[in-house]
Amino acid sequence: MAAGSTAEAGAARPAAAPLTERQEARRRRILRATAQLAARGGFDAVQMREVAESSQVALGTLYRYFPSKIHLLVATMQDQLARLHGTLRKHPPAGETAAERVAETLMRAFHSLQRRPHLAEAMVRALTFADRSVSPEVEQVSRRTTAIILEATGRPRPTPDQLSAIRVIEHTWHSTLITWLSGRASMAEVQADIETACRLIDLPAAGQDR
Repeated sequence: MAAGSTAEAGAARPAAAPLTERQEARRRRILRATAQLAARGGFDAVQMREVAESSQVALGTLYRYFPSKIHLLVATMQDQLARLHGTLRKHPPAGETAAERVAETLMRAFHSLQRRPHLAEAMVRALTFADRSVSPEVEQVSRRTTAIILEATGRPRPTPDQLSAIRVIEHTWHSTLITWLSGRASMAEVQADIETACRLIDLPAAGQDR
């Protein structure tokens, strides 16, 4: 869907109400079908009609949940991150420093995406194409990513400098994902860049002695 029509759909979207158990189950089916289609053929393989058929919902119902393909794929990324978050809570990183734990966490996320590169490509393209109408979904992705990194640091009350470092780490993770998907970076280069950015989290706050 073109950016203009996406914006129109997003502008007309009513405020989200809490989902019933049945609606939540339907939403999970939709996201699962989307992930399966994207994993097989990437961004172009995700067509709203096929998603509706695969998840056994009416096309009109699908559009009520997700006004566009971009909304759908960004929500799929949020869902994938939520699943990863659950796994990380069961098996937290074991590094001695915050930087080591964050780097391990993000590389585990990277390897998870590496197993399904077409799905990763589809979700990243959706994030790249997302306009203001998709801001709530993009914000959920950002919040989840921040929460994953914060838990890895073991610092529930980060300083402003640490929050700034986390934002830089998120930007680096996203950028390395794009360069890897486009074939412009090896996995070794990805890991080196992520580890370098993660060291920011262990730097002393501004004004403190080093």
